[in-house]
Amino acid sequence: MKDRRPVEGTLRNVMVPLSLLSDPEGFGGTPCQDCLQGDLRIRGGKVAGLSPRSGTGAPSRMVLPRLTEPHVHLDKCHTISRISFEGGNLRAAIDALAQDRLTWTEEDIRHRAQRGLSELAEAGCGTVRTHVDWGRPDDRTAPSRAWPVLCELAEEYRDVVTLQIAPLTGIEDLADRSVADRIAGEIARKGGVLGSFVFGQPRRQDGIRIAFKAAADYGLALDFHVDEGQGTGFDGLEMIADAALETGFEGPVLCGHACSLMDLDGDHLHRLLDKVARAGISVVALPSANLYLQGRRDGTPDRRGLTRVRELRQAGVTTVIGTDNVRDPFCPLGRFDPRQSLALAALAAHLDPPFGRYLPMISTDARAALGLSARFIDGAAIADLLVFNAGSTADLLAGVHPPIPLTDALQEADA
Repeated sequence: MKDRRPVEGTLRNVMVPLSLLSDPEGFGGTPCQDCLQGDLRIRGGKVAGLSPRSGTGAPSRMVLPRLTEPHVHLDKCHTISRISFEGGNLRAAIDALAQDRLTWTEEDIRHRAQRGLSELAEAGCGTVRTHVDWGRPDDRTAPSRAWPVLCELAEEYRDVVTLQIAPLTGIEDLADRSVADRIAGEIARKGGVLGSFVFGQPRRQDGIRIAFKAAADYGLALDFHVDEGQGTGFDGLEMIADAALETGFEGPVLCGHACSLMDLDGDHLHRLLDKVARAGISVVALPSANLYLQGRRDGTPDRRGLTRVRELRQAGVTTVIGTDNVRDPFCPLGRFDPRQSLALAALAAHLDPPFGRYLPMISTDARAALGLSARFIDGAAIADLLVFNAGSTADLLAGVHPPIPLTDALQEADA
């Protein structure tokens, strides 16, 4: 018979990032860079704190909560090897993927999405939000072929990864209230998230307002792909912030991309960021696909295809990092690993050391952006924690070795 007594034990000589503790001063341990170090005490199956480290030698392991991936596309991933695509902008990537989509079968979608989910789980993710294109060739407002497949996978993987699914609708389709109700009803029935693509469409303002109304009526979170471009005339983020403030919407709102913020500065930028902060909107920066697609020109690009990560954070906007596309026309390289995405964001946005302060962008803050309670290390159940091979937060972001569950690390220590 399996022993169900609460786990007691100690994991010796580990590092714990200060940014992932709800009460760093009361956790114990010894300060070391942007972490605390010591022996991790487990009482009743939960983390009780750090004791002074025993033994000698520098720590080589770091304890973190399971990571959160706030923005991927599991329906599109791992298609680049079969697509004739030599690079291009967002429009070119959309068109290339549309041609490949004509060949998709449920078996193909399932195989690629399972591969992506396995990679996310191996990288240490406990929570993932995936987008899925909505619509069919004969009806762009109907569920796509990928929708039921991903809903099935969410059930199959629920003991491994909590998978949130956000159908990616066109904002002009939601401008028709009867269509918005039909789509929102189906999403609510499956426990999904209402997502939409906002990119300068003529009826975008009507669609945004109705999206907020439908989300409130059906109890849905909102997730927008917004202003994924550079240049003037992008106003989707401001329209979304205005709608959130006008309606007093209480559900979480996450906006992805917002690349056009790079074209704003001075008072205009500060007013908009203040509005986004007051509206309680979170923003997910997506460096891999945006660096690849944005700012294309003859020769080497001279602009970063990224939103204003540092300014958003300074304005008090919850800002997180997502992996976005993996090995498809939107980003032909990469892997599903939030550590890799944060490392790329640090280089692209000049997020300087110490790197521990940015770890909430792929863990606690990322969960909050998805409408979930943050999981800190202190007081956490050991099943929610991982051990990484890392002696510093720089080592952590540079690492390629997958983490192991804290439960396994404790068993190895007792062996």
